[in-house]
Amino acid sequence: MTTRIAAALAALEAERGIRILYACESGSRAWGFPSPDSDYDVRFLYCHPADWYLRLDEGPDTLNFPVDEELDLAGWELRKTLRLLRGSNAALFEWLQSPIVYHEAPGFRARLAPLLPLAFNLKAGLHHYLGQLRRGVEEDLIGGEVRLKRLFYALRAALAARWIRERHALPPMEFAPLRALLPSDLHGVVEELLVQKAHSNEKTVVARPAELVAFLVEEYAAGQAAREALPSARPTGLGDALDAVLRQQIAGVS
Repeated sequence: MTTRIAAALAALEAERGIRILYACESGSRAWGFPSPDSDYDVRFLYCHPADWYLRLDEGPDTLNFPVDEELDLAGWELRKTLRLLRGSNAALFEWLQSPIVYHEAPGFRARLAPLLPLAFNLKAGLHHYLGQLRRGVEEDLIGGEVRLKRLFYALRAALAARWIRERHALPPMEFAPLRALLPSDLHGVVEELLVQKAHSNEKTVVARPAELVAFLVEEYAAGQAAREALPSARPTGLGDALDAVLRQQIAGVS
C-alpha cells in the first residue's frame, strides 16, 4: 500500500500540475487502533504554481476521489489549508501531528509546527470532539451490543475533549498518550478491547461495556459544562506568519 500511495501522489502531481507538500495517514491507523481490514485514509496538502494564485476568481481548492475498499484519498489546496489552520480546524491539527507520513516537502511540517498551538482555539476544539462524542453516547452506544469501531471513536473523542478541558492545550492525535487520562479502573477494560480490535474486522460488535460507556456519558456532560468557560481569544500576528508560509511554498513551485 505504501508503494500504491506513493504512485498515486506522484501521478496527481504530474496530471494536475500541482506540488504535494504533505501527505499522511488520518484515520485509525494513525490513531493507533486499526483493524486488520481498516482502509488507508490518506490526506494531502498541495499548492499550485504562482500563476494560479494571480487571478480574479479562485479555483477549486479540494481534490476528492472515489473511495475503494483499501484507499480513501483526498486533499486540500494550501491557501484553503492555511485559512482552516487560522480558523482552528480540528482535522487539520490531527493531520499535521500524524505519526504516518507518506510524503513531505522539505521542512513543511517543521515550518507549521510552532504555529499549531498558537492557532488552536480551545473552545472550537472542545466543540469538535464533543460533536463526535455526542454521536457515540446518543446513537452508537445505546444498545446491548455496540460496534467496536464506534466505541473507540467515541473514547478517543472523549479523551481529546478531556485533554482540552483539563490541560488547556492541543490534544495529541494518537490514542496512546490520550490513554493517560483514563481512570485507572478502566485501563484493563480498554486494553482488552484494543487487543480484540487488533484481531477483528471493522464490523465487529461487542457486548456494551457499561462502565466504559458510563465514563463517556460523564465526559460528554463535563465537556458541555466546561465549554463556555474556555477562552476563545485569537492570537495576534498569526495571519502574517501564515501569509509568509503561503508565499514561501508558492515560490518553490516552478
